[in-house]
Amino acid sequence: MSNETMRRAIAQAEQHIAQHAPEVAANAKMRQRYHFMAPCGWINDPNGLIYFRGQYHFFYQFNPYSGFWSMMHWGHAVSDDLLHWKHLPIALAPSESYDNHPQGGCFSGSAIEKDGRLYLMYTGTANNGNGFEQTQNIAYSDDGINFIKYEGNPVIEPPEGVPHDFFRDPKVWEHDGQYYVVIGSQKDGRAQALLYRSEDLLHWEFVNVLFESRGEWGFMWECPDFFPLADKWVFLCSPMGAGERTTVYFVGDFDYETGRFTYTVTGEADWGFDFYAPQTFTDASGRRIMVGWANCWDWMPFWKDWGPTYREGWCGSFAVPREVTLADDLTLRIVPVRELGTIRTPDGTDANMLTLADGAETVLHAGDGVSCELQFVIDLASTSAQRIELTVRRGEPETDGTVLRTIFTIDLQHGWSTIDRTESDDWSRGVSRAPLRLSPDKRELSVDVLLDQSSLELFLDEGAVAQSMNIFAPTSANDITVRAIGGTATLLNVHGYQVENISE
Repeated sequence: MSNETMRRAIAQAEQHIAQHAPEVAANAKMRQRYHFMAPCGWINDPNGLIYFRGQYHFFYQFNPYSGFWSMMHWGHAVSDDLLHWKHLPIALAPSESYDNHPQGGCFSGSAIEKDGRLYLMYTGTANNGNGFEQTQNIAYSDDGINFIKYEGNPVIEPPEGVPHDFFRDPKVWEHDGQYYVVIGSQKDGRAQALLYRSEDLLHWEFVNVLFESRGEWGFMWECPDFFPLADKWVFLCSPMGAGERTTVYFVGDFDYETGRFTYTVTGEADWGFDFYAPQTFTDASGRRIMVGWANCWDWMPFWKDWGPTYREGWCGSFAVPREVTLADDLTLRIVPVRELGTIRTPDGTDANMLTLADGAETVLHAGDGVSCELQFVIDLASTSAQRIELTVRRGEPETDGTVLRTIFTIDLQHGWSTIDRTESDDWSRGVSRAPLRLSPDKRELSVDVLLDQSSLELFLDEGAVAQSMNIFAPTSANDITVRAIGGTATLLNVHGYQVENISE
């Protein structure tokens, strides 16, 4: 009976999507062109990312009924190339006492294959009169499309001392025939990651506190991920209460016997304002792929209008899928997946070398300036400029003289990369900063800029720095210029590309 309730909820949601998605696609001006989106409504965390039976599967937090966050479902889509997606029926809908509430539902989780069957492990959030309670639950599918909730749910409940509304986002994996899951939690106001073990994905035992904050890393780690990379382990999360940090990583060692992780290196997976709750998985070739939500909670308080896209009947997209590797210094290198090259065509500036005079603007071209990519390398050995300023999504002067623009600055004098979006549109605010690793013997600095209708993603220094921001400029704001300040600069291998519109 319980799964029949879920099937009815899914049918109702699918009917709403069929009625409203065409209208959203036809009328929305801020829809992304090559980034993953839901057909309509609200989207946040990527869930259950997995390569299963020869296809990539994206599940995601989804409210099909509104551009506001609300009762969470799991949307579902599949792809052959991480770029072109086919939306499938909703995988999970609120239906049980442990996951059915207007401000709860089927929260985030992960996926794993066992004996040819696809299992989803997710957080159920409900309020049955004792405040919000979060538990871990199992659903499974034999065809990878239609899911059944396990009748023995919940399979893990909050342990003693853990607040019942701070126990969520399970990330599951298999090792030597046993299954492990890490869950975000909190104790005494400090973030924790709890480790559990199972032989069948249904019956779990607590192992240890995998990793914990002493206060310096916030009060809750949302969407924790834990995975091996080369000969190390990486703990990835989005910390709450840690300032501007949206996604951080820790690299270190893990002992299966004790269930403890100790780190030696930490860093930011993305320094921008709009990259949150990423999840990783491995594909058939062994690549570690990371996908994040291209938004963040800070600028979307529950009591205010949630921005331009909400008014169009949708909100949220995913950042481009990224490949993650480990550098010799144990920091991560994060770059767009190579598949992105299949949907871009050379269209714009194509120069082996450009010399920028002090203070003079140079116009660059990359496709239509909206759905495009721009790549170049700064020749540090022959550059004397204190900083290089790249202006994108620039429009004609408004009637009051203001000019829409987003300014990306590489400050070579002080070792910073900044993105200033205070003049990008009538909504976005803030300047994000990321440190650059500059040294006297460093000869080049690579720059890769990805633009879409409402986003900007930067990858610097061969992926040592990623920086992602949302902007909501009109299509007419599409000019690109660059200038050197405080000296001259030399740019090498300057290439502009048009990126195809493949999202609808």
